[in-house]
Amino acid sequence: MNYIFGIIIFVLDVLAIASIINTNASTGTKILWIAIIVILPVIGLIIWYFAGPKSNISL
Repeated sequence: MNYIFGIIIFVLDVLAIASIINTNASTGTKILWIAIIVILPVIGLIIWYFAGPKSNISL
């Protein structure tokens, strides 16, 4: 059961990183947000969701 939680967090982190890459934010800002998500996967994902740059792509 633990590996399912890990896979879900990994997929959400990859989607967040892809979303960050597709923003108009500066390169430094993108690198900072990606580093936060990589270093703190769960907390970083939550912080990015509420405060991070949003993607330019609408679904």
